Amino acid sequence: MNTFSVSELHARLLLNSLPHIGPQRFLQVLAYFGTAINACRAPAQDWRCLNLPAAAIDARQNRQLHEAADAAVRWQEQSGCQILLHDAAGYPSLLLETAGAPPVLFVQGDPLLLQQPQLAVIGSRYCSPGGEQLAFDFAKTLAASGCCISSGLALGIDSAAHQGALAAQGPTLAVVGTGLLRTYPHRNRALRERILAGGGAMVSELPLDAGPLPAHFPRRNRIISGLSLGVLVVEAGLSSGSLITARYAAEQGRDVFAIPGSVHYPGSKGCHQLIREGAVLVECVQDILEQWRHWQSLPVNDSPSAAVPAVAHPVLDLLRAQPMQTEALALQLGLDLVDLLTELTNLEIEGQIRQHGGQWFYLGG
Repeated sequence: MNTFSVSELHARLLLNSLPHIGPQRFLQVLAYFGTAINACRAPAQDWRCLNLPAAAIDARQNRQLHEAADAAVRWQEQSGCQILLHDAAGYPSLLLETAGAPPVLFVQGDPLLLQQPQLAVIGSRYCSPGGEQLAFDFAKTLAASGCCISSGLALGIDSAAHQGALAAQGPTLAVVGTGLLRTYPHRNRALRERILAGGGAMVSELPLDAGPLPAHFPRRNRIISGLSLGVLVVEAGLSSGSLITARYAAEQGRDVFAIPGSVHYPGSKGCHQLIREGAVLVECVQDILEQWRHWQSLPVNDSPSAAVPAVAHPVLDLLRAQPMQTEALALQLGLDLVDLLTELTNLEIEGQIRQHGGQWFYLGG
């Protein structure tokens, strides 16, 4: 899709890898020098006119950065590997509208997915089993409705969202906080391969060999929200990075959806805060489909909801309200502990509840 020469592409990749050169400075340099080739060849004094950091100016001669740019040019010659430039065909138009859109995107898989209507499904890495199930169910139903599900390949909610989309045989998009030659977390390597085999795509703005530095993940979050029509936060604490993504989405004019939970569960507090700030409260998939009624590819019909019909049971009634420990359940229900454990075991076998971190969580079923 690139219409630029190999030399210009190499120079763009070099600029993208320089220290302290983010999207704003990248565009400033490009506008001043006309081309990335001119910028890379210009004397240091011309760069100083732009008040750019000395580290960025000196790094233009860094041999390792030049070799990495050469390797990236060769990488995109492989099947399924693509480098998208902000001013070339194929760059996602929705992301381009956002402030600080990355000037370079690395894509492995189907780059056309970046143009499709997307919902980002995000949440805590350390989520409850119930939250994980919700993310899976919502993603599966929305993917079956024609929506591309995007997330960040993290553990917990992100992984469940990708898996839900794959279960519906729908493509899913993973925006990551490393270069595409790395997989983080390492245990998600198999999930990454499933995403690519299922017609999905991996996306990053970082150089191919970049590691998982803390500063990379807010940048990843900005891309997740920028590519999407909206963001659904399934479960998040007040300090979760998912709230950063949701607030990026609000700033970018995207819809923000949040699933409420128990007031006693810390993993619900971030969602409740977003709802107070104006996020759409979501109880079932239909709430999102109604919001997006105008998208013909996401019809509002009798498609299944992620909210499972309630089964009458005193234990389930309590766990629907909030996760609880065994002793607390016995006290609330007035049951002998041995009898309760038998009932809990039966419900767990049926797939309606799961124990996690010393508490029982409702899964539905």
